[in-house]
Amino acid sequence: MKRNITKYVLVFTAVGFLASCNDFLDKEPQSSISPDLYLTEESQLASYANGLYEDVLPKHEYGFGLFGEDQHTDNQASFSYHDRFIPGQWRTVQSQKMEDDSYRFKFIYSCNYFLENVLPRYQAGEISGDDTKIRQYIGEIYFLRAYEYFKRYQMFGDFPIVRNTLPDQMEPLVEASKRAPRNEVARFIISDLDSAAMLMGNVSGDKTRINKECALLLKSRVALFEGTWLKYFNNTPFVPNGPDWPGKTKEYNANYQYPTGGIDSEIDYFLGLSMEAAKEVADNITLVENTGLVQQSPEEAPNPYMDMFSAEDMSGYSEVLLWHPYSKALGVVHNVPVAGQHGNYGIGLTKGMVECFVMANGLPIYAAGSGYHGDETISDVRKDRDSRLTIFLKEPGQKNILYEDPAGTHAVLTEPYPVILDSNPEKGYSTGYAIRKGSTFYQNQCANVLGYTGALSFRATEALLNYMEACYEKNGSLDGTAQSYWRQIRERAHVDPDYNKTISVTDMSKEALGDWGAYSAGQLIDPTLYNIRRERRCELMAEALRYMDLRRWRAMDQMIESPYHIEGFKLWGEMQNWYKNEDGTSQLVYGMDNSTSNVSEPTRSLYLRPYEKVNTNIAKDGYFWKMAHYLTPYNIQHFTITSPSGNVEDSPIYQNPYWPMEANLPAIQ
Repeated sequence: MKRNITKYVLVFTAVGFLASCNDFLDKEPQSSISPDLYLTEESQLASYANGLYEDVLPKHEYGFGLFGEDQHTDNQASFSYHDRFIPGQWRTVQSQKMEDDSYRFKFIYSCNYFLENVLPRYQAGEISGDDTKIRQYIGEIYFLRAYEYFKRYQMFGDFPIVRNTLPDQMEPLVEASKRAPRNEVARFIISDLDSAAMLMGNVSGDKTRINKECALLLKSRVALFEGTWLKYFNNTPFVPNGPDWPGKTKEYNANYQYPTGGIDSEIDYFLGLSMEAAKEVADNITLVENTGLVQQSPEEAPNPYMDMFSAEDMSGYSEVLLWHPYSKALGVVHNVPVAGQHGNYGIGLTKGMVECFVMANGLPIYAAGSGYHGDETISDVRKDRDSRLTIFLKEPGQKNILYEDPAGTHAVLTEPYPVILDSNPEKGYSTGYAIRKGSTFYQNQCANVLGYTGALSFRATEALLNYMEACYEKNGSLDGTAQSYWRQIRERAHVDPDYNKTISVTDMSKEALGDWGAYSAGQLIDPTLYNIRRERRCELMAEALRYMDLRRWRAMDQMIESPYHIEGFKLWGEMQNWYKNEDGTSQLVYGMDNSTSNVSEPTRSLYLRPYEKVNTNIAKDGYFWKMAHYLTPYNIQHFTITSPSGNVEDSPIYQNPYWPMEANLPAIQ
């Protein structure tokens, strides 16, 4: 492989904010290497960037890797609930270790250090090596800073913009900690991405290095995020100058004005940017072929679309823009293939996710004449549906392995009945519904924690979806380009390309039962916008983007008063017969007061509810929401550190809406 995939250890000081205070200031030992002698050669720039690749970009971690990141949404559920959906469980904290504090600046600092030293040297002609490659590595660092900033911006909204390294002195560090309005942060991120796109080359070769198209795709994602956030949180404290916006309490933000003149024009600005960047990517890629079939023998033709997500080398797939390589020989491995052989490390698809997919004829499952076969068995659920559900939803009896190898000791050759009675996430099925996305037919990949399939970091199809949504949000209609993109996606999915056919029979009251994205600000959205969101949900299933989308759509207000019950497959129907002893007695034990219960009781629902098996599970009453939870609270230590008096009220930074200024307290509302 062309890129060194071993982690590069930064050897210089890594200062973020307020180093003397551990969490606020990220500090690493001084190097014995003089800074004057480092970052002066092309190879050194490459090595520096490689280390940040490992730290910043999406890749597979233990378990189901990127394919499990949508857990704790309406798309995927695990055996455990998430605190953010249980009243009173998500609380402010006094402080955290730097590595646990989502506010940390470590990698932002690393990017700033690079740019601060390399840019003047490059402009002075003091860096040796190939100019194209030097520009490439500089562009990569701009991208990596933007990506790291995007993570913080999603969590915190308003955020300090720090372009340079800072001295280990209290006054300048406190000054730099002041929070910029969220739209200004988005503009800063986009500026970095513009710089990255200008410096880097187009996608080519092995696709393991960041490229111009990645920068444009991320630009479209960031602009769409901010444009829709401003739209749906307008007239709330979550936008600059909104009522009770906490930024107004600080002198430096008290007179803030939008660069475009107002929030409506700011929304329009970001949505336009998203369309522009997305189109530049979308018009220059070809969608990977989808046969619509799950290969079940070595003699059958493979399905390139399906195989794309689990390939050892993803370079040859046209819509892959960036992927992360792994190597068994180098010990750079993961466990995604093993998780895919079982229950996806206990992360199952929800009933709502499965029911979101339309029929192949384009009709929702509830529509008259849809031909839906019901959900008494998983075979019925898959039949005549959108091929993205057909190929990715596992069904008992299917072959999981087509190319056998004794090295793959943790393979399951044939898919069993869902293993819902085993609560061990390494083998258990939390909802009964498990997916093939990310799974492989090659048994040699299924040795425990020795998988080396690639991780798909950026996929160009998102650009088509971004354009469609931004276009409709901006204009209230779809232009010819958006319509063309939508038809392309549906045709590849083997769904009737006439999306108007779907829109005309969409019943929002029914869609709302299983899709949080049917709402914005507690209100049902119109059927056209909903079906654009539906397309995104289905195409990007299990690709770690769902929670991002739900937040920017303000899609969880409805759960402030009405709980949402996470459900899986229809256990209490024909499929209960899968779980019997040899003597015919049932293995299923239920009863909320029964400590030995292994499934939820049929009186609560015919569908398996993973958090409602016993009364001791505090998620038994369903998922609720708080407005504050759209953003992450600042640790209280950050206020005391930056306060000249030590009182939190005197800090130049401010808390996010509806979060208290004391530790160990839940959201106010």
